[in-house]
Amino acid sequence: MDSMQSKPREATGSDLSEQIKAATKDSHVRAENTQLMLSYQKGQITPTQYKLLLCSLYEIYQALEEELDRNAAHPAVQPVYFPQELARLESLELDLEHFFGPHWRKRVTVPAATHRYTQRLREIGRNRPDLLVAHAYTRYLGDLSGGQVLGKITQKSLGLSGNKGVLFFSFPGVTSPNRFKQLYRSRMNSIELTEQQRWDVLDEATTAFELNIEVFDDLQKMLSITEEASSEKGNDATSKTLSKTFSSSPVLQFALGVGITLATVGMGVYAF
Repeated sequence: MDSMQSKPREATGSDLSEQIKAATKDSHVRAENTQLMLSYQKGQITPTQYKLLLCSLYEIYQALEEELDRNAAHPAVQPVYFPQELARLESLELDLEHFFGPHWRKRVTVPAATHRYTQRLREIGRNRPDLLVAHAYTRYLGDLSGGQVLGKITQKSLGLSGNKGVLFFSFPGVTSPNRFKQLYRSRMNSIELTEQQRWDVLDEATTAFELNIEVFDDLQKMLSITEEASSEKGNDATSKTLSKTFSSSPVLQFALGVGITLATVGMGVYAF
């Protein structure tokens, strides 16, 4: 990808995890200050929004984890391959079943942007498995950090009891998130990469952020129009209007799912 190519290149002596953090700093700041991100942190999330989020996450993690499994022996993937501790797919399936019932697979709707992201994961899984490191790092450690906060917000906002419907945010295989994140960073920093491969990984991390932010910006525009149209109808009417609008509009379904997914990354990646 080309996002890092135009930036001055500094010495590559620092750890890869710190380099990713530095490379995505600007993108992270923009992501965490978007309106929907701030609204989510205030607990303003509806059941419809959360269900759409789960659908998007399911498709993304299905592709990511299948590619990680297939490339588990690759020298760049093996050090950060922790399926027992980090795998999210089974939890997402249980969450979707909780909300949609036993035939939930028939109700999963994924937008074109989600397809493009999963296609990217499939592509690098086939041709550049070393780049999977960037996606695994930003997704898993983001979920492990900021996801814990989002889980509590979701639970409270939707009135969910126990872990029902929010298993995605639970990591039973990780007894100490802080110690595990230290281990993960250490293992990732041990990966042997050429200078070009290292820059490619940084580019991939930046690209993952930027593509999501582009979608996130479009989402905010659509949400603004929806909010203006329903603002005078009161809280109850607004909730019904939004629910009807989201359920009938694949475009809004897609945008909201991706937008909140970005919020997970935005909150988590700098909590390392």
